[in-house]
Amino acid sequence: MAEEQGNYNAENIQVLEGMEAVRKRPAMYIGDTGERGYHHLVYEVVDNSIDEALAGYCSMIDVIINPDGSLTVQDNGRGIPVDMHPTQHKPAIEVVLTILHAGGKFDGSNYKVSGGLHGVGVSCVNALSDWMKVDVKRDGKIHHIEFSRGHVTKPLEVVGECGDETGTKVTFFPDHTIFSCRAFKWEILCARLRELAFLNKGVTIHFRDDEGEAHHEETFHYDGGIDEFVEYLNQNKKPLSPVIHFEGAKEGTTGMVQAEISLQYTDSYSTLEQTYCNNIHTIEGGTHLSGFRRALTATIKKYGLDNKLLKEKEFDSLTGDDMREGLTVVVSVKVPQPQFEGQTKTKLGNGEVDGIVGSIVSDKLMTFFEENPSIAKIVIEKTLLAARAREAARAARESTRRKGVMDGLSLPGKLRDCSERDPAKTELFLVEGDSAGGSAQTGRDRATQAILPLRGKVLNVEKARIDRMLANAEIRTLITAIGCGFGEEWDVSKARYHKIVIMTDADVDGAHIRTLLLTFFYRKMPELIEKGYVYLAQPPLYKVERKKKIEYVLTDGELTQKLLTLGLDDFEVKGKDGSVLDAEKAKELMMLLAEIEATCKMVEERGFRPEELVRDETATGSGASMLKKEFSSLSAYGYGPDDYFGPPSLTGAAPASGKLKKLLDDVRAHGKQGLSIYRFKGLGEMDDTELYETTMNPATRHMLRVKLNDAVAADQMFSLLMGDEVEPRRKFIEDNALNVRNLDF
Repeated sequence: MAEEQGNYNAENIQVLEGMEAVRKRPAMYIGDTGERGYHHLVYEVVDNSIDEALAGYCSMIDVIINPDGSLTVQDNGRGIPVDMHPTQHKPAIEVVLTILHAGGKFDGSNYKVSGGLHGVGVSCVNALSDWMKVDVKRDGKIHHIEFSRGHVTKPLEVVGECGDETGTKVTFFPDHTIFSCRAFKWEILCARLRELAFLNKGVTIHFRDDEGEAHHEETFHYDGGIDEFVEYLNQNKKPLSPVIHFEGAKEGTTGMVQAEISLQYTDSYSTLEQTYCNNIHTIEGGTHLSGFRRALTATIKKYGLDNKLLKEKEFDSLTGDDMREGLTVVVSVKVPQPQFEGQTKTKLGNGEVDGIVGSIVSDKLMTFFEENPSIAKIVIEKTLLAARAREAARAARESTRRKGVMDGLSLPGKLRDCSERDPAKTELFLVEGDSAGGSAQTGRDRATQAILPLRGKVLNVEKARIDRMLANAEIRTLITAIGCGFGEEWDVSKARYHKIVIMTDADVDGAHIRTLLLTFFYRKMPELIEKGYVYLAQPPLYKVERKKKIEYVLTDGELTQKLLTLGLDDFEVKGKDGSVLDAEKAKELMMLLAEIEATCKMVEERGFRPEELVRDETATGSGASMLKKEFSSLSAYGYGPDDYFGPPSLTGAAPASGKLKKLLDDVRAHGKQGLSIYRFKGLGEMDDTELYETTMNPATRHMLRVKLNDAVAADQMFSLLMGDEVEPRRKFIEDNALNVRNLDF
């Protein structure tokens, strides 16, 4: 018996202290060790500066991605205390940065409200950083201290004078032995910093990216606060009301709870609710959201009934969803002692906040309606239309259920289902057209792979209410095949497949169908995306045969890279100074020339002459900017525009092809020798074996999982691309046309 237990005794009980505990189980503190956790490090440091702003001591925050990949956050707050801690017998800054649950947010005197309540934020960042350097301006002196993986490597010392200036500067480099992510992304950080500036009106956040060649720079400052936030969220939608703003404060059990709400109705059919507590984005909502929803429903109903805009029957039948159709709202609360679910703070749990927010919304919204009866009428009319559409959709569901279409027992006739019944093991391929559907059906693994051919283009649900949507045969078929129900009957646990794969042609029509399906899933079944059930198939564009060996190539870029790699085998490429470039440098030069060629082609298609844009210092626009950036990279090899385009023509005619153009053509032509290249024009051109091996076989296929990283950006993009407003969409296309590499084939 003793042998079976093994050597399990007191010495096997490991006690992890402080920083070691964080490094051993980082996901417990920051969510994960991928892209999300990597950027969460930044949020924790910035939140400290924001907490200083909430306390009234900080007005400027600088965030900089440094050339070496580290990141700096600097503010003009009071500066972290540097005097000796009375019980720890070390400088307070060292205590804050190396001991969990240490900070100035627990006694309630320095920070009435804060996001980093747990006191583990910046110390976790320190523990998970390869190195961290901190400078504090305080008491007329600049104090400096350094750390590595949570431990002091350079004790606190005075390194200069600062006069009356105060503030904290934190620079850190995440530990790449812990994180799979390797670099900060401008877009991700930009979204969060913009959000913080909206939530803290008057605070200026300056963000700069000095890494690589991008050198982005943007300043966020909003005197209108969350009113401007709502306008920003609705920039691609048509408003039906002005931005309605109200705020208030009520005493809670732990202190004063402040609530600020801005909302606006639009003509869209979707709802966007953004909720925050102490600047923390509570993506799962919580008591502040439930309080708002309850008060909104009760207030609209009461006003409508009192002012004879609603009949008794309508009053009883209206739901909260009806009243939130087309609504965009930002709810921001400040709570002295918030209770969050988990360290990453995704849901607010303070019960009293529900009643406080509800009371403020009820009082202020009723007053607004009484003072603005025309707007109240618009809101109630939209609510009634939503309710009628919901009832029509319910009737449509009942009708189709009676016909055996949506009762879960009778699956669509064109669905070719699989035999496996465990959804974790099954896949549903949504295939464009009957031709590709036939190949997929024949070539599939019948045990785990189901095929649903879709005829034509699916309805754009961004422009359709639920009743019209359910009248669409393809949408009904899709809902039935997935098995989760719809609307009030939705239950994601009933999903019949945990991989729903959109498989369309790699052309404009295929991209449109893919976008229509993604719009449907994002707007009507977002939980499928949140759970990671939605995928995009990546069929190859080319079949390349060489010496009886067949290889499939996914993109034009991959084919170009392959041809140039093969073509360079017998080529000697030189720089402008005549020196021979090594194989890697030669390949980099050829890929840069291919990129320049593609950009020049698109610029010419828009009616411009690329050589003129490059040589004209005053030329602006995305085409000129892209070309100048590319030729700036080309200058590293000693080459310039004349080497690519040829010398300028005195007659104004297009210049003769330069030697670099000829070099690119020669290398590419050499790479094609002995190759047979076939371009697939669609999935239907592949036979069943080819389609399975390249696109469906789990052992050889490439697929993209659809993720929702930024709900705000996703909402704006779907509204922009799929909504009714034409001008924003036209501007987006014009601004981004030159960024597209494979628009049509």
